[in-house]
Amino acid sequence: MRENGRIGPIEWARAGRPLPSEFTSGDRGLAVDIDGRAALFGVVDGLGHGPEAAAAAMRAVDTVVRAGSERLEVLIQLCHRVLGGTRGVAMTLARVDFAAGTLAWTGVGNVTADLVAKAPSGIRVRSSARLTAGIVGYRIPEIMPAQVVPIRTGDLIVMSTDGITEECFEHIDFAASAVAIAEEILAKTAKQTDDAMVLTARHRGTTT
Repeated sequence: MRENGRIGPIEWARAGRPLPSEFTSGDRGLAVDIDGRAALFGVVDGLGHGPEAAAAAMRAVDTVVRAGSERLEVLIQLCHRVLGGTRGVAMTLARVDFAAGTLAWTGVGNVTADLVAKAPSGIRVRSSARLTAGIVGYRIPEIMPAQVVPIRTGDLIVMSTDGITEECFEHIDFAASAVAIAEEILAKTAKQTDDAMVLTARHRGTTT
């Protein structure tokens, strides 16, 4: 399960796979061009694994794609409404505003998102999305407004489900493309006990 592309100045890729004994993954990613002015990224983890997890995740992805220009917290609330009766999902959304040079993000559950940069000592995590405990579609607290941080040319967004281990930053070659980074993280840090998905998005600084 691999896909990559470019939205404005952002080069992005996602790589994932189901639990090794299964054929359908409950982990899904999305990348949406918002009227040429912003890019919306998300990673969704349907609870558990298998077809029911995948069905919940795909319903969330479809909801976000259809209403992508809404505020991030509104998108999560919309997903919460349509996911009633499903297993529910964990999800994190991130929007890059090209003109403002900002990254806004928020999430419910344990889909992590980090903004990383190259540093003399290696890889430095510049910021991490603040996540709220809960299950979208079952029980979520009031969603706080999305956190907004600056994003610079060269910065890399890494979003991953809990099927990716915390050591994933040890496997980032900052000179590589977004798709090569995503595939390397998946190959080297995906757990054998769960579905796995990683989405990477690199700010290239130009729109062409």
